[in-house]
Amino acid sequence: MPNLLRTIQLAMKSLMLHKLRSGLTMLGIVFGVYSVIAMLAIGQGASEQAQAQVLQLGATNIIVRSLKPPPESATNSGGGSVLRYGLLRSDFDLLDRTIPTINQAIPIRELTKTARHRDRELNARIVGGTPEYLDINHLSMAQGRFLSDDDREQKKNVAVLASGTADTLFQYENPVGQSVRIADRFYTIVGVTMPRQASAAVGGSMSGQDFNLDIYIPLETMRVRMGDLNIDRKPGSFSSEYWELSQITLRVNSQDKVVETANVVRESMKRNHKSDSDYAITVPLELLKQAEQIQGIFNVVLGAIALISLVVGGIGIMNIMLATVTERTREIGIRRALGAKRRDITVQFLTETIVLSGTGGLIGMALGFLTPQAFAGLRYFVERFIFEGGKAGNEFSEMFSQMNPQVVPASLPLAFGISVFIGVMFGLYPAWSAAKLDPIEALRHE
Repeated sequence: MPNLLRTIQLAMKSLMLHKLRSGLTMLGIVFGVYSVIAMLAIGQGASEQAQAQVLQLGATNIIVRSLKPPPESATNSGGGSVLRYGLLRSDFDLLDRTIPTINQAIPIRELTKTARHRDRELNARIVGGTPEYLDINHLSMAQGRFLSDDDREQKKNVAVLASGTADTLFQYENPVGQSVRIADRFYTIVGVTMPRQASAAVGGSMSGQDFNLDIYIPLETMRVRMGDLNIDRKPGSFSSEYWELSQITLRVNSQDKVVETANVVRESMKRNHKSDSDYAITVPLELLKQAEQIQGIFNVVLGAIALISLVVGGIGIMNIMLATVTERTREIGIRRALGAKRRDITVQFLTETIVLSGTGGLIGMALGFLTPQAFAGLRYFVERFIFEGGKAGNEFSEMFSQMNPQVVPASLPLAFGISVFIGVMFGLYPAWSAAKLDPIEALRHE
């Protein structure tokens, strides 16, 4: 132990004789270790964000959603062209009645209509739903109540406003108890929901949704008041579409039976549909497993890229240590003449290498631990000075603001261990070169 401490002390003294050179050499390891930790942190944060979005859909849910097919699929009805597509009520009855592993089936229909209150209006999404819609989409009430079974059974003209809709149409007024006009009918407002962050598109079959500009009415009320035929009249154009339901959300009684139930749902849907071009089935559990697999691949790729910088740092250490051996050739000769063995010379130079790489690794770990704070500062700078204003900037800013790096605890000792290992590997050759010098030739060296 005394010899080891003495060797470390000598190594520190030798490195301090050339502070600038040692510091610059160490920077390669510092940034290499930091890049490994930061890359894995960014990958972990992106993965957790993606998995959280999938889990918002429910790990035990199966989502069946209507898709609008190509225009050539339109069928003639009367004298006009009507595009018929999407989910049917018979689909809902079939799935709810025949699949025993389904605990709950929730039908939803969506339309885009203009909502008015006095002189204010809003192009809102009108959602025909059931009382279960509140829970399945993780909504909460700010005022009043949500839709009830009685509202649906009695086909009442009642509505619940999303927070953004209420702010736009009523501004500083209390909307509960007042009315809103949708198409040619008035609906009494019974509640307002809390603001909710928009859900991003997941898996390609579930479109992104902004829940803050919605109006919720009973599903049966929508069917009676608005019908299944949606006619869109614009100057110079006319189109009509017919669909019964926009989405059916199925809740399975066990997570272990989700995949099996999804296969049964796919087979059941074929009974009422000749092709699957007008509907899509999303299984969040399958997407979650896929996201976990992608995370593993993503981390490996990012880690491999970051390791390249560590290797570059190792090459820098080897370069400096080889130069150091040349500079200290006479010193090596004196040590050998005083009785130092080749092993002692090897250990001395390896110790200096390990001190360089180890110190750089510790500094890199400290910087890596601060990755979330550093990323927050970078995000502020980008949003404030680079992408301030403009549509493209806002889109990038929204995506950038949702990224939150999460430092992986295992990455700290891993990066440090790799830095020391690289230091040893790239320091072996210079140490071996120093040890094999002939003492007599070394003493003659000027």
